[in-house]
Amino acid sequence: MNSKKVIVIGSGVAGLAAAIRLAVQGHQVTVFEKNDYPGGKLSHFNLGGFSFDCGPSLFTQPQNIEDIFEYAQEPVEDYFSCTKIEIACNYFFESGKVVHAYSNAQKFSNELQTKVGEDPVKVQNYLLNSASMYNAIGTFFLDHSLHKLRSYFSKGVINALLQTKASYLMNSMNKYNADSFQSPETIQLFNRYATYNGSNPYTAPAMLAMIPHLEHNQGTYFPKGGMISITNALYQLAIKKGVKFRFGDPIEEIIVSKDKVVGVKSSNAEIIEADTVVSNMDVYYTYKKLMNNSILAKKVLSQERSSSAIIFYWGINHVFDQLGLHNIFFSGDYKKEFDHIFNSKNLSDDPTIYINITSKCESEHAPNGKENWFVMVNAPHDVGQDWDQIKHQCRQQVISKLSRLLKINLEELIEVEETLDPTLIESRTSSYTGSLYGTSSNSKLAAFFRHPNFKKSIKGLYFVGGSVHPGGGIPLCLKSAKIVSDLIRKEYE
Repeated sequence: MNSKKVIVIGSGVAGLAAAIRLAVQGHQVTVFEKNDYPGGKLSHFNLGGFSFDCGPSLFTQPQNIEDIFEYAQEPVEDYFSCTKIEIACNYFFESGKVVHAYSNAQKFSNELQTKVGEDPVKVQNYLLNSASMYNAIGTFFLDHSLHKLRSYFSKGVINALLQTKASYLMNSMNKYNADSFQSPETIQLFNRYATYNGSNPYTAPAMLAMIPHLEHNQGTYFPKGGMISITNALYQLAIKKGVKFRFGDPIEEIIVSKDKVVGVKSSNAEIIEADTVVSNMDVYYTYKKLMNNSILAKKVLSQERSSSAIIFYWGINHVFDQLGLHNIFFSGDYKKEFDHIFNSKNLSDDPTIYINITSKCESEHAPNGKENWFVMVNAPHDVGQDWDQIKHQCRQQVISKLSRLLKINLEELIEVEETLDPTLIESRTSSYTGSLYGTSSNSKLAAFFRHPNFKKSIKGLYFVGGSVHPGGGIPLCLKSAKIVSDLIRKEYE
């Protein structure tokens, strides 16, 4: 294969993974990043002796990382390691019930029987169906381009189509879960998985019921050093494979001539020739800002945007033995919460609260006797709301709820604080309207309508990351990089 000049726009995990794979294929790869650090949403900061991962906090499917290192013929253990954790998440309900969601399916089903009276057979059957759904359907839809005809002649496609039951597409995730379980707590717990791609369980299709398979059949993991170690490992591997990086140097324009990419223009008006451009930027902004094409940008908006988030980074002067790495404090009215997020475009007065505490696994992430809290509330994407007011109200609601349920005055324990909202997410990561996952999966055929990983009418233009197929989250972003590198390899072959 002849070496080509490839430019990757953005150094999120998908951009890093794509750069590595393309460099291994023998191409000359340069990554342009507007920030002065790699990682995009998967970044990191220190504050007052506390260490915080900025964005994604859940890690599953380490095989996606291992696959990149195997492709690069480098030993992954020299760059990255992770450990499987016993409890995927601790769930706290308004009723006072607490469920420890074990990564082991048998222990998890027994826990649900003991704590909320759920039939363990129903839980085990659900997780078996989740595994079957993922292995038969997910591995095809998530590992291949859905926009290339040859994908439908690949191995497993017939089985995937046969296994795609009408109920998976026609029923909502909530309907599927309500038919599967008897306790309201179990239904709410499994409805939560729709938020993993920024969707509403009351409208998103039951197909998303394959997500629990990743946690409770395959397992939940903690990367040694925290989530930033994923970015660090990929960045170091990219350097080893000859990828060049230009930080603090945003791309201003993708240059197209005769329906083919020919290069880019950087922020200092420098023209850099390229045979191929891979955009890890939100696909909306790729069209709107880099190509000045409002028509293509508008088409992206025909799909509903995903949810965003309000995040509080708190240094807590206390150790909570009842909390683990991942913790959820559920809303008393889940449907009302999602109605507010997706319909009213605001927060309910009783939001579900997620708390990630990496100092539970890495003691050096917080001073002795203290904890680093990453506190997240699902929020609507930005449509011009008063986010300062919303953050203030949200903060009061979160502190009040947690103080009540944990039986302690939380306000007095907060030593340091930083916040993040949809407008800041948009400005730092170029995620249009602050949507964490690009488009939501709230429609029945959303998976088929996510933007392709390429533009058919523009030769040499490709897309990776959460705003395109197969979707958001670390596993899917890494899969998008593999899909694109395979498409480019076949193009040049």
